[in-house]
Amino acid sequence: MDQTERRLLFVKNIIKILPANNCDLPLKNFLLQKKQFLLYCLIGGSGTAVTCLLYALLVQYGGQTVQVANAIGYAAGTLLSFGLNAWFNFRVSDRIAQRLAAFFGVAFLGWLASAGLLHILVTQWRWNALYAYVIVILAVLLLQYNLNRIFSFRKTN
Repeated sequence: MDQTERRLLFVKNIIKILPANNCDLPLKNFLLQKKQFLLYCLIGGSGTAVTCLLYALLVQYGGQTVQVANAIGYAAGTLLSFGLNAWFNFRVSDRIAQRLAAFFGVAFLGWLASAGLLHILVTQWRWNALYAYVIVILAVLLLQYNLNRIFSFRKTN
């Protein structure tokens, strides 16, 4: 069983153990409705882990500059996230090249949005950089999830 299957099983088991009585039904319904989003977050976390791992290895042992290591790590993490989302989360297998291009386009828009929001929050409004980053990550997560759901993984008739 690979890591994605274990994560999916973990989410399913959490949903199963939630009490089925009426007083807890809203929480269970919420989790069931948000299952795709939660899995998207877990998959994104695995992509981020690959990005960070490659970055660290390439900088520490590969003799790469931080920008080259960042680009390679980001591309690899994004590619992993696309594959896992396409097959396990959104369950699409058609128009892969087109979907991959859309996914990378959304990733680029997310990067631009994060850079812009960080500039506004930290540079112009003088927010704490770490607190600002939490806000930025949440905003970009919601933006990218919805754009990918609409453009990258839309089902074809």
